[in-house]
Amino acid sequence: MNSIVDLIGDTPLIKLSKSVEPLDGSYYAKWEGANPGHSIKDRIALYIIEKAEKMGLLKPGSTIVETTSGNTGFSLAMIAIKKGYRCVLAVNSKASEDKINMLRAMNALVWVCPAKVSAGDPNSYYNVAKHLTKKFKDAIYINQYFNDLNVEAHYKTTGPEIWNQTAGKITHLIASSGTGGTISGVGKYLKEKNPNIKVIGVDAYGSVLKKYHETGEIDPNEIYYYRIEGMGKNLIPSATKFQYIDKYIKVDDENSAYKSRLISSSEGIFVGYTSGGVLQAAYQLDLDDEFKPNSCVVLIFPDHGSRYITRIYSNQWMRQQGFGQKEGKIN
Repeated sequence: MNSIVDLIGDTPLIKLSKSVEPLDGSYYAKWEGANPGHSIKDRIALYIIEKAEKMGLLKPGSTIVETTSGNTGFSLAMIAIKKGYRCVLAVNSKASEDKINMLRAMNALVWVCPAKVSAGDPNSYYNVAKHLTKKFKDAIYINQYFNDLNVEAHYKTTGPEIWNQTAGKITHLIASSGTGGTISGVGKYLKEKNPNIKVIGVDAYGSVLKKYHETGEIDPNEIYYYRIEGMGKNLIPSATKFQYIDKYIKVDDENSAYKSRLISSSEGIFVGYTSGGVLQAAYQLDLDDEFKPNSCVVLIFPDHGSRYITRIYSNQWMRQQGFGQKEGKIN
């Protein structure tokens, strides 16, 4: 390889065993932690940057600005190093200290913004990023939540990979929904191949996506603080293309944390918080008889567990959240 960037994509599909023993069907993890930046966000970072270069929006010395819960920022910072750009990030305070330290280790300038504010608040990471874009010379705002290139990146890469790796046998896709780029791009590709494939989004309690999908309305009463990083939203990203998503399942912080621990301890795949949320959704769907013995279910595991050492893999943190003892119990 000429560069670390050349390792992005073509991630493995791994058959799951012990973590899905109670469930009907066959289950496969699309393991995005295998990307060089340890998350699925490597894909959109590279795709959007290279599109901007072709359009003449980026040149050596330019500045890339983005809002992030950590993973997109790391991917952008990694690619910026190789391409000669400055990387400036507005980071949600839900991001762990480990994530923030990683961003700074990759030469990124980091502004930590409060998580417990509305999207319209001047201190929200959305508005801070807009301010930073004006502050720095020759800066572009990636704006993953409202950038259709986010969707296009997954339509061009992740979707075809999953289709080919399952030889077209996939019956269900389960993916966390944050910006919506992953589930929308993959969902669009798979629906074009076979409209009978069920595309299921995973949302968090405290987020508005599920109800908006069902009613077309944002309910402010649904918005409250939750712990899962990179899943759910308090606004509706235009990168979420709801027409390609059959339904949403909501998961809670506690069960998602323990399901992450279950995957790591039973499969040997060291996953992040949202991966546990995706597995939790599969368990809830199984209770509703969603799956049959011949179902071929692909779960997208978006990132690596090393980003969550001081969170879900810390017994102290788990106790501080008031989490009880479930799978992957704490001592």
